[in-house]
Amino acid sequence: MLEGFRNHLDYRYSEYKRMRAAIDQHEGGLDAFSRGYEKLGFTRSAEGITYREWAPGAQSAALVGDFNNWNPNADTMTRNEYGVWEISLPNNADGSPAIPHGSRVKIRMDTPSGVKDSIPAWIKFAVQAPGEIPYNGIYYDPPEEEKYVFQHPQPKRPNSLRIYESHIGMSSPEPKINTYANFRDEVLPRIKKLGYNAVQIMAIQEHSYYASFGYHVTNFFAPSSRFGTPEDLKSLIDKAHELGLLVLMDIVHSHASNNTLDGLNGFDGTDTHYFHGGPRGHHWMWDSRLFNYGSWEVLRYLLSNARWWLEEYKFDGFRFDGVTSMMYTHHGLQVAFTGNYGEYFGFATDVDAVVYLMLVNDLIHGLYPEAVAIGEDVSGMPTFCIPVQDGGVGFDYRLHMAVPDKWIELLKQSDEYWKMGDIVHTLTNRRWSEKCVTYAESHDQALVGDKTIAFWLMDKDMYDFMALDRPSTPRIDRGIALHKMIRLVTMGLGGEGYLNFMGNEFGHPEWIDFPRGPQSLPNGSVLPGNNYSFDKCRRRFDLGDADYLRYHGMQEFDQAMQHLEEKYGFMTSEHQYISRKHEEDKVIIFERGDLVFVFNFHWSNSYFDYRVGCLKPGKYKIVLDSDDGLFGGFSRLDHDAEYFTADWPHDNRPCSFSVYTPSRTAVVYALTED
Repeated sequence: MLEGFRNHLDYRYSEYKRMRAAIDQHEGGLDAFSRGYEKLGFTRSAEGITYREWAPGAQSAALVGDFNNWNPNADTMTRNEYGVWEISLPNNADGSPAIPHGSRVKIRMDTPSGVKDSIPAWIKFAVQAPGEIPYNGIYYDPPEEEKYVFQHPQPKRPNSLRIYESHIGMSSPEPKINTYANFRDEVLPRIKKLGYNAVQIMAIQEHSYYASFGYHVTNFFAPSSRFGTPEDLKSLIDKAHELGLLVLMDIVHSHASNNTLDGLNGFDGTDTHYFHGGPRGHHWMWDSRLFNYGSWEVLRYLLSNARWWLEEYKFDGFRFDGVTSMMYTHHGLQVAFTGNYGEYFGFATDVDAVVYLMLVNDLIHGLYPEAVAIGEDVSGMPTFCIPVQDGGVGFDYRLHMAVPDKWIELLKQSDEYWKMGDIVHTLTNRRWSEKCVTYAESHDQALVGDKTIAFWLMDKDMYDFMALDRPSTPRIDRGIALHKMIRLVTMGLGGEGYLNFMGNEFGHPEWIDFPRGPQSLPNGSVLPGNNYSFDKCRRRFDLGDADYLRYHGMQEFDQAMQHLEEKYGFMTSEHQYISRKHEEDKVIIFERGDLVFVFNFHWSNSYFDYRVGCLKPGKYKIVLDSDDGLFGGFSRLDHDAEYFTADWPHDNRPCSFSVYTPSRTAVVYALTED
């Protein structure tokens, strides 16, 4: 299928090789080029502090801050032929640095659009003072005794990723902004206990607008100060490593905040500094700025940024956000990808952006062979997970975004109309040998105005009928049963990795609403705010832990599901076969490794002596049963029962055994040793 697009792929690869050769020639290689933070921004030597900033649009520049009483005439900068401004500040007479650690700094520039103060582009920390609107850049260079020292080695990359996606700020049951330290002490042990082996953290890069979920980045090298200090974040990551958890960062290189006060937008007073000029530099739907990936200094900035988080903070890899938006000039907006390869390889492909992705994946895997790179691509770009040296884009995993969309589509109709073949097709519709991270629902669905799977299924009944000492309702019984089945069939068939957004494992009842005031829209109408309330910007983990609530059973099931995968590694097993997708019975049966999964989606029919085909003869036992009383089920199955195969071919399988499959249940059978 790629043969007809050989010219495009050759061109793309030749552009990548041309950039690599140019970087080797002019910068001494990708290793040196990606250490931009050792040259630009603030650097410290035995003699003093040097500050450099690429700002070709500025006519003059000066470093201002607490250290010189914000006097623009005290420390003026000089410019070289590449538009890089520089100043060196020798140590004080007593040997102390000219800028004390923790003091506020900005660069004041005379620009085509007037005089402006900007936070240095390479700043390592930025904070918003209480009661102030703009952020301040902070000169961050703590004394040796205050620097966090990592104690624990980074874990090896597991075969199958089980990712717990989280947001630090809303990870407390209390209505407040949570901290790195509290997340480290309270949430990480929970993630470990649940059986996940990786934590993916959103909203790390500093963003001045909290409600952007961290996707409108203003300061790319600074960890968000809302949650604590850079040392606190390092301590969190080290603790995760001690627990054997990988820490993945949700990194945003697809666009930047259009905030001109705190971010890169209009940094040197021009429209085209880090970004494309005109309409190409603006994302109309996200209201943000789009990088010019063909620019040498933009490449230096973004490649160095990816390296900084791996090197300085010991992140174990990234989920790259918004990759579809990067790879096409139409950003995937108002475009339906039908799978026709002409949609991927044509004039709408942004080759500069694809070459950047090849370079950054090359860098990550070259320096950190164990690091994980996951790309969020909705288009299905071919070659996405093929190594760069083979001409691919170089990601390890693609995020399987069609799956949550399919579940929303199905949840809008009664499960009586669900097609088993349709579910199986969506879950397995991915390229051979291309690894996918699958998920049943996205974090976007947890936001106000949308619905989580639990809310689609149970709606307002969740508020009144989740206590075990109260009678249940048919809607609650159906909701809890399908919630478990949807998650297990997604994990069982959907990919080599699985992702869950925090709280969804137990069907969190509330949506997320960030604290906000009223907002005036361009058409004159006003969106009411929520009085800056944090009440819905938190996670009620106490509900999942309360053994007198039905949420607890859902949490227990999710935990059992993760531990089953840990034990059997079914997501990455070589052997996989789907033997049955029966539309009338509403039954799906498949094998992964030594496990046989039996799903009965029928709302009322339970089947006795139901024949299940399998590959391997022997004795099978139940290892997971969604109907178990512990998981809020009806305990209709005997877990001590043994199932012996007969040489009775069934569903194209050489052997088979017979089971009782109750309505709306998922049961996993394992081949036993004896």
